[in-house]
Amino acid sequence: LVETYKVPAVKGESEDAELAVFYFGKGQGGSVDDNLKRWVGQFEQPNGKPSAEAAKTSKETFNGLSVTMVDLTGTYTASMGPMAPKVNKPGSRLIGAIVEGPEGPVFFKLVGPTKTVDKARGEFKKLLGTLNR
Repeated sequence: LVETYKVPAVKGESEDAELAVFYFGKGQGGSVDDNLKRWVGQFEQPNGKPSAEAAKTSKETFNGLSVTMVDLTGTYTASMGPMAPKVNKPGSRLIGAIVEGPEGPVFFKLVGPTKTVDKARGEFKKLLGTLNR
């Protein structure tokens, strides 16, 4: 199950951000670390250093659910599908959350222009606060 939502661009940004929510089922979708590595690997840093050094990860709890968060800025270089070419979007930000739910992990990935994602950060965390078992 994958759902995507558009987050409208803030004034001065040329495109919207996107929130994707993924659920693959119990025992599916890969480990927390594998997903963090994949997401971080979709970014390049302007100084050429590894994005893993720039990524900020944290663990939080929302209504008794363990959540691993990642926050990263840089050039977004992911492809939009298996046969699609990679994008090259400097000035991007990712805020991701992997919720360890009782029926398997649920993945939340917010990515887009830095200012738009900055503005949506509070609502993103508010959304995570609505989760329950």
